[in-house]
Amino acid sequence: MMGEGWIEVGSKIAGLLFVLTTIQQYFPQQLKHYLGKWFNIRVLGFVYPYIKLKINEHSNGRRNEVYYAIKTYLSSKSTDHARRLKADMIKNTKSIAISFEDCEEVLDEFKGIKIWYRVLQEDTNTEIQTSTFYAQRSQQVPEYKSYELIFHKRHKDVVVGAYLEHVVEQAKEIGLRNRQRKIYTNNISDYWYWADKNFWSHIGFEHPATFQTLAMDPAIKDKIISDLVTFSNGKDYYAKVGKPWKRGYLLYGPPGTGKSTMIAAIANFLKYDVYDLELTSVKNNNELRKLLIDTTSKSIIVIEDIDCSLDLTGTRKKKEEEKSKEEGENDPLKEKETDKEKEASKVTLSGLLNFIDGIWSACGSERIIVFTTNHIDKLDPALIRRGRMDMHIEMSYCKFEAFKVLAKNYLNIESHPLYETIERLLGEANISPSDVAENLMPKNASKDDAEMCLKSLIEALERAKDDARLKDQKEEPEAETEQDGDGDEDPKSKLGKLVKKHKSYLRVLRKNVWCI
Repeated sequence: MMGEGWIEVGSKIAGLLFVLTTIQQYFPQQLKHYLGKWFNIRVLGFVYPYIKLKINEHSNGRRNEVYYAIKTYLSSKSTDHARRLKADMIKNTKSIAISFEDCEEVLDEFKGIKIWYRVLQEDTNTEIQTSTFYAQRSQQVPEYKSYELIFHKRHKDVVVGAYLEHVVEQAKEIGLRNRQRKIYTNNISDYWYWADKNFWSHIGFEHPATFQTLAMDPAIKDKIISDLVTFSNGKDYYAKVGKPWKRGYLLYGPPGTGKSTMIAAIANFLKYDVYDLELTSVKNNNELRKLLIDTTSKSIIVIEDIDCSLDLTGTRKKKEEEKSKEEGENDPLKEKETDKEKEASKVTLSGLLNFIDGIWSACGSERIIVFTTNHIDKLDPALIRRGRMDMHIEMSYCKFEAFKVLAKNYLNIESHPLYETIERLLGEANISPSDVAENLMPKNASKDDAEMCLKSLIEALERAKDDARLKDQKEEPEAETEQDGDGDEDPKSKLGKLVKKHKSYLRVLRKNVWCI
């Protein structure tokens, strides 16, 4: 009985092979293709329950972003399973990408679902359209690659939907971690059309500043770090409260207190690009808006010395000009002044405010806007109010805690007998961290160099203390001469004060005429 059963199975297989051979020889090509497709779907579908999803390197003659997202995603997965690997240096990155060799299979899991990857390579004459500044041209690609994803058919909806979205998001994060960060500056307006509408030019950002090397009060430093971490993880929170995902920081303080170094430390901490915006080269509010639109997410937009960048009092100047016209005043330099105003930037305070938190400011996400100034009292209150500049950070003169950070960085010491003297002098004299760092810079390689540097700093602190004392002594007699013995203001002093005031006006006027 067993032998008869095997004979029957063999006869059926022989009959099937005879039918297939007959179809192969005598049936038309289109009919054979249809029957083969029907056989794969209807017959093999019951035996082979897996689906193959093919993702080509190029689609419709253009670069397929999903393919490159998978390539980036698998660079972190291939080393765990594959045996044959290859290394590539990807453009605009600072690391080497590891991928698996052709025909090698890599297994990935997502929510308990197993997905197999395999690289396919085929020869073809695919034509890819590339666009340049001058014209469009076609490029012949002799071969192209594709990824083949294999998974069970019951997981089709999950793989095509949630899984591929997960791969794309992970690829973006990997690309941001591995990319070489850049610092951008806005191009001069006259050259925009020659630069193919590239509003920003850039170079690699390699500033070494970190919060560990930043000389400032540790308590303030920890507060800033905590705020930055909260902001970088606040995507859902900002969406919940209905605010654009951005934050403003105002850095103010005397020159040399580390405002630019703070910006570099923030960029290195968050791994953000830096956009250094020069307002004086922006012609008007429309160009300012174009610059904002052309910035990317995960970036820091910096306007340094905001009080010196532009005269944001255009409305008041216009009113003064109208008033002078009504009074019939004639200005001999009127024509030259008009030409100068035409060349000057027309960015207004209203345009700058819209740049910070207007409707157009929500065209991107995860961005930080930083203003720096040496004189916070010169800024318009509307420009620095909470909600625009969310956090005001004072970069003050060097204190003892900041000095210890600098001493550790420059001299590699944490304590010294001269520290007590330096702590006392830092409380009596004002000196910037940059001046302290200059005195701590080793001049030679001797063992006693640290002590020499500390003594040099003590001398600088004593000089600063003496200069401050002399300045106070010089100002005291001038204050006393403004009043007579009875406490009333002396008429001569009042007249002299008025003359001095008008002289200052004339000096400013001469300076403006000279600039024109």
